[in-house]
Amino acid sequence: MHSIIIFASGAGSNAQAIINYLKQHPIGKVSLIVCNKPNAGVLDIAAVENIPTLIIDKTSFNDTTFITTLAQHQPSLIVLAGFLWKIPGGVVQFFSNKIINIHPSLLPKYGGKNMYGQRVHQAVIAANEKTSGITIHYVNEVYDEGEIIVQAHCSVRADDTPETLSQRIHQLEHFYFPRTLHFLLEHYKS
Repeated sequence: MHSIIIFASGAGSNAQAIINYLKQHPIGKVSLIVCNKPNAGVLDIAAVENIPTLIIDKTSFNDTTFITTLAQHQPSLIVLAGFLWKIPGGVVQFFSNKIINIHPSLLPKYGGKNMYGQRVHQAVIAANEKTSGITIHYVNEVYDEGEIIVQAHCSVRADDTPETLSQRIHQLEHFYFPRTLHFLLEHYKS
């Protein structure tokens, strides 16, 4: 069974969607949740699901022992599910082609530093885009510029607010993210 590490900073709805999916399709197991906010909702999910957690700060995140800690779990994939810090180059290199991220826009549009959550949806609406969506991609050393794995689209409605658009984007995320992980794990090459 594949080991999956999830990095998350917030409520953890994508982490929960992945955990729930894996209960029904046991191709892998979440072996660790890494979080940079000690009061994040994802930690409550980890407690309920009995998944070990690791709380990090900027110092521990950039320390070489962090790679060792992650490697002990022998992850097939490291999944960024609403994790807002840029992954250190050493981690990206050590786990090359094993780190994936989900972004709430159709990259390359509306990506990069400080483009996350409601900021993305506000920018999409302000630009009068007719379509938005999600991008699941590999992580490299540059924010949101790794190779795209899959994109899913939804309409942007004339009366959309960032909140209403966000709800449809979340539906796409919760459906496509676990299934993309499943596909990647089925075709995993160590």
